[in-house]
Amino acid sequence: MSATGGTAPGTTPAFPWDDALSLALGRLRWRPRDLWRATPRELLFAAGLRASGAGLGRDGLARLIQDHPDTA
Repeated sequence: MSATGGTAPGTTPAFPWDDALSLALGRLRWRPRDLWRATPRELLFAAGLRASGAGLGRDGLARLIQDHPDTA
């Protein structure tokens, strides 16, 4: 999996960091500290976009836990 949004078959997509940085620092002209203090939802709303989907449900959470188990 790529740290910049690529995915391997059967894995959970990575967060699109390149797109988020380009949007916040380039188009919105935010300072880096403002980007890191914002949630992804706040970034979308600031850009005039809306989050798609209903959010993470029980099944999605179970997949995340399975794909990314805690290590002792």
